[in-house]
Amino acid sequence: MGISKAGHVGTLDPNVTGVLPVGLEKATRLADFLHEQGKEYVSLMLLHKQVDRPKVEDILKEFTGEIFQFPPLRSAVARNLRKRTIYSLKLMEMKERHVLFRAEVEAGVYIRTLCRDMGDALLVGGNMVELRRTRSGPLDESNLFTLQKLKDAFTLYKEGDENLLSSMLIDPEQVTKDYPRIVVKESAIDAIAHGASVFRKGIIEDYGEGTTLRIMSPRGELLGMGNREGDNVKPTVVLIDRGVYPKGWKSKV
Repeated sequence: MGISKAGHVGTLDPNVTGVLPVGLEKATRLADFLHEQGKEYVSLMLLHKQVDRPKVEDILKEFTGEIFQFPPLRSAVARNLRKRTIYSLKLMEMKERHVLFRAEVEAGVYIRTLCRDMGDALLVGGNMVELRRTRSGPLDESNLFTLQKLKDAFTLYKEGDENLLSSMLIDPEQVTKDYPRIVVKESAIDAIAHGASVFRKGIIEDYGEGTTLRIMSPRGELLGMGNREGDNVKPTVVLIDRGVYPKGWKSKV
């Protein structure tokens, strides 16, 4: 696409399909915020012996909530015991030893390990056969495009038709919409671009509780992300360029 920076959020194991968000340019700075949001998967599990459907439904209920997991051997993180939350497990279809289920989980849950652990709990053993990530944070399968389609869209863009490419690009504000937000005065924005904290008098509106916040302009632009520190907000990610808004602060020199 002729840009200087791109980066994907999270990873997908070989033969796993589905949603893999990719940040472009400054949006790569939001990767950590999207990575820590919940995920949804559809998985096909193979039990090593046939089990009655009611027992499978019971084990899905048993594994809903807080669980402990060791990452699999081929994972990209250290194999330390970790506590994670399974928000929901829904049995979609079952045929002989094959179990198709949908899982809504906290970031960092390994579905391959979950299948193995549920198979062990059923005393028959089990393993993951297929996996598809259907949602990552607020992005779902409606946002999916292949690399070939992206290439086609960029070719059309170079020829003067930007409609397809525009439909594939996602506003960073949409990616962070689940975080509470503050709206700051325009006179404070250039200071934010220089990394300065937002003080109480520079905040017009404060929506929702929480430590991690979206920092918004009065026009609805996402200026960056920040952490609440008492009455002030310290930017941790800045998306706005310096000099875009007029300087509303005085230097000490």
